[in-house]
Amino acid sequence: MPTSYDIPEVLDRREGPYGEVVLRRQGELLQIIANGCFLMDTSDGRSERMLVDAALDALDDRPAPHVLIGGLGVGFSLAHAAANPRWGRITVVEREPAIVDWHRTGPLSALSAEALADPRTKILETDLVGFVNETCATFDALCLDIDNGPDWTVTEGNGGLYARAGLTSCARVLKPGGVLAVWSAKPSAEFEGSLANAGFQQVRTEEIPVARGVPDVVHLAVRPG
Repeated sequence: MPTSYDIPEVLDRREGPYGEVVLRRQGELLQIIANGCFLMDTSDGRSERMLVDAALDALDDRPAPHVLIGGLGVGFSLAHAAANPRWGRITVVEREPAIVDWHRTGPLSALSAEALADPRTKILETDLVGFVNETCATFDALCLDIDNGPDWTVTEGNGGLYARAGLTSCARVLKPGGVLAVWSAKPSAEFEGSLANAGFQQVRTEEIPVARGVPDVVHLAVRPG
């Protein structure tokens, strides 16, 4: 864990298609910063792993389900999915080439190398919002960890993912009975209402316990069928 005298060290800084992205090290932690805004670090990972587990638990017993993970981040969700043999295929959509590079050949490979080598894993370097709007592929589960959740997006365009049109696109790419799981830095009753209004069923929110402050949550919903 970082201490008060740990000064963040910039390991890489790049101009990506959506602005500046930075990989920093502070003590033992690796941190991703986007346009000056802290996104995530390697300090915990409980909520990212719960995102994947909650989606799988909400699915029926269909064999070898195909999961789409929206946002590679520091790799917790991917690594956790790849560690579970029940997932049939694992597709990850990440729009920042720098983040993909940091996993393939950089410091984040320590977290994700085994998962990236898994034959079930496929990485798509593209924008998630555009992908769910345009793809013909379908999935059994969508596990989305984009920005900081429905109520706090770093990139303005990502807000469309959580609006009615974006949720309709998510439902379109889900197979009947498929599960949508959305990570958020805080609970959102408004987003629960948006999920219900978009036609999803079994809408609920699971919280990740924290010692103090607002808990991270996973919003869950099921496409009818």
